Parts: sequence; C-alpha cells; structure tokens
Amino acid sequence: MSLSAIIKAAEDQYKQILEDFFISVYDEKSLPSHGLDHHRRVWEYAKEILELLPSDNLRFSVLPSRLIVACYLHDIGMSVDRGERHGRQSRVFCTMFLVKNNLSESTWEDVLEAIENHDKKEYEDKSENNDLLTILAVSDDLDAFGFIGIYRYIEIYLIRRTDPMKIGYLIRENAETRFENFEETFSVLRPLIAKHKQRFKIIDNFFSKYNEQLTSYRFGTNNPTGYCGVLELILNMVINNAELKEFLEEKSRFRDDLVITWFIEGLKHELL
Repeated sequence: MSLSAIIKAAEDQYKQILEDFFISVYDEKSLPSHGLDHHRRVWEYAKEILELLPSDNLRFSVLPSRLIVACYLHDIGMSVDRGERHGRQSRVFCTMFLVKNNLSESTWEDVLEAIENHDKKEYEDKSENNDLLTILAVSDDLDAFGFIGIYRYIEIYLIRRTDPMKIGYLIRENAETRFENFEETFSVLRPLIAKHKQRFKIIDNFFSKYNEQLTSYRFGTNNPTGYCGVLELILNMVINNAELKEFLEEKSRFRDDLVITWFIEGLKHELL
C-alpha cells in the first residue's frame, strides 16, 4: 500500500471521531489560537513531512494512524492547563479518547508519551527511534511561524501574563529555537526548510519591528498603531473574550494603518 493510501486510511478511520471528541472537550472561545484549526494545521504539516521523508526512515505501515491521533490531541489539555507544560493534561484527555473508542491504552503508549512530551521545547531528546515525537513536535512548531504564529504567540503569552515590554524578545528567541531545531532535524528536506524559513522571517521581522516601536509606544491610549497596535488589539480580544472573526473585522477601522491592515490581511490569507 502506498503512503498516500495509508494516510487516507488513517484519516478515514480517525479524523472525524478525533474532531468530534476535541469539540466535546475544548472551549474555542477561551483559547482560539490553540483550537481545532491549530490541530488540523499541525496534521497537515505532519503529512507534508511524511510525504517528503525517505520511506526507509519510518515505519510507514503504522505511523500515520498514530501520528494523526497525536496531532489532533497534543494541545487539547490547554482547555484546562494553559501553562508551558500542558502535555501531561493532554495525555489525560487522549487516554479518555482511547477508552471512549475501545482502544487499548497499552498499545498506544508511544502516542501518549509523544503527546505528554511534545511541549518540551529544549529539544534534549534526539533519539533516532522517536519518530512520532520528532514529527509531532516539529509539526507543532511549524504552526508558530507566519502571521498565524504572530497571533498565536501573542495570545498565549498575554494569557500567561507576559509583560508586553518583554514579549517581543521572548518570542523571537523561542521562535528561533524552534526553527533551528526544524532545520537541524530535517536537514535533508532543503525545499521544505526554504519554504518555512520565509514564514519564520515574517514572525522574526515582526517582533524586531515591535521591539523598535516599544521605545516610543504608549499602551492604553485607545489608539492602537503599528506593530504594538497589533498586540494591543489582540489584548483587547483576550480581555473581551472575543472571537477571532471579530478581530479580523477590525481592518476597516484601521484602513489608514498600513501595519495593522497588512497583518490582518496576512492572517486572513493564512487562515483560508
């Protein structure tokens, strides 16, 4: 059976029940940046990696069916734990999913371990036999770049009460570590690295400009502008528990602000 057929079989078997379970547990309004769409994108990134890797490097006959479960449930624990080490709670929910669907927990231990450990972004475990965790962690990281990454980083960092004066420096450092790990882990996939390097540059350049604007920007004036204004708008969204679509509708209000309109248009395009 071809890889594409194996992936399709995994989707046919698990995708709908995974999405139904996710929706039953996760409150999209409380943390939209890590909702179902994030998990759908992570699965797409995982497939992108699978399809480019040499087939003799992976156990293709079983990996896709296990990887799709890991991709769809790796951040589900953030419904109750928004901290950096939310993988343990995601493991709990994955166990619930397995029980609900009469799947033996003991035979899915590799998936549970990958979910629990995907949030360890120090990348200390370089085990060559840990394909599932490696692909899950990198696929998750790829959704931290581009316009989506800017939005997702800002939202979760603000929810974790990160100081806006420090947020740009912390995000640049974190995103760079993620990209360097991706580049090192899949060094043979040069076209894929080049593609996502452009997305990394978007977020890195954004927060470089954000840090520059910080020196003269005043938050709380009810007049968001530029790169810092983007953060202020997302902060208002978090405070008001607003939906993402409401944020995207702000473009008409800021049509004279080239940075804000550029960001909203870029985000809309990536969300299509």
